[in-house]
Amino acid sequence: MRRRLAGVCLALACAASAGWAGSLNYCQSETELAVGVQDRLMQVAGLVKAELDRSGQRVALVARSGLALQRLDQRYSHAGISLKASGNTPWSVRQLYSACDVQRPRLFDQGMTGFVLGVHDAAEGYVSIVLLPDSAALALEQAALDNQQALQLLGALYSANAYAFGQTYQNCNQWVAELLAVAWGQLPASDHPRQEAQNWLQEQGYQPSVLRVGWRPLMAVAALLPWLHRDDHPTQDLHASQFRVSMPQSIEAFVHARLPAATRLELCYTERHIVLHRGWEPITPGCQPSDGDAVTLLPRRIPEVFAPANGEASP
Repeated sequence: MRRRLAGVCLALACAASAGWAGSLNYCQSETELAVGVQDRLMQVAGLVKAELDRSGQRVALVARSGLALQRLDQRYSHAGISLKASGNTPWSVRQLYSACDVQRPRLFDQGMTGFVLGVHDAAEGYVSIVLLPDSAALALEQAALDNQQALQLLGALYSANAYAFGQTYQNCNQWVAELLAVAWGQLPASDHPRQEAQNWLQEQGYQPSVLRVGWRPLMAVAALLPWLHRDDHPTQDLHASQFRVSMPQSIEAFVHARLPAATRLELCYTERHIVLHRGWEPITPGCQPSDGDAVTLLPRRIPEVFAPANGEASP
């Protein structure tokens, strides 16, 4: 039961401290990644940036995997908007994160390397890239780079499991979904921009991810952790032991349905290789390449051998 509880909590912790989530108390400092893991993730980031440059586009939807999400049928936990024209560095990711010191949502422009390093998994991780048709891409780029507009969609309170159609809280992915609504819905100026964005998403058939906890006592965990909440969710969902939450998977499904010409790339890594897959069909679990995938083999790291101080041979 404890493993199940930890898995649910981790899966709902989509972004904290600019993306460094990974434990039940994720606002504490994270252990530094091992050198080998950093090298691996930096290679992944390099491939991501190379593919973005090669695309000829100026904006992309990007997402990275999180820990323990398989328990809730979710590979990805955290989404953002990658912008070639970012004032930070090219292809930085504009994203929402939880500012742990004040427990409030903030917008943050993070370089692609830092974004990918947020996967924070030594064994296996995934990055998704969605490229849009020109007109949709231009509208999203303009909306994402408009600081005033982007900030108007920022919620007042953060909740990792925020109800997708509520205004009490907001999680990282919900800000992305609402930005898509503003960019593509040509919504008029409003005193309640988040409400207008959510109304448009519902009208356009957006379906948030359904996170089925599966056991009602686990729902009580939201009352014990400051970044999970229940009070914004419909009663029928609570009775069904589920949360309807914006996740990268639901955002990508919405984009694919609305824009059939959009294309998708997915990268994954293990200790042995990096796989680049093109298409909407996900990479096989375990980061197993399929026909047509590009595979980059990673060198096997050999521990350094130090000679004994007395010059004798090692045993």
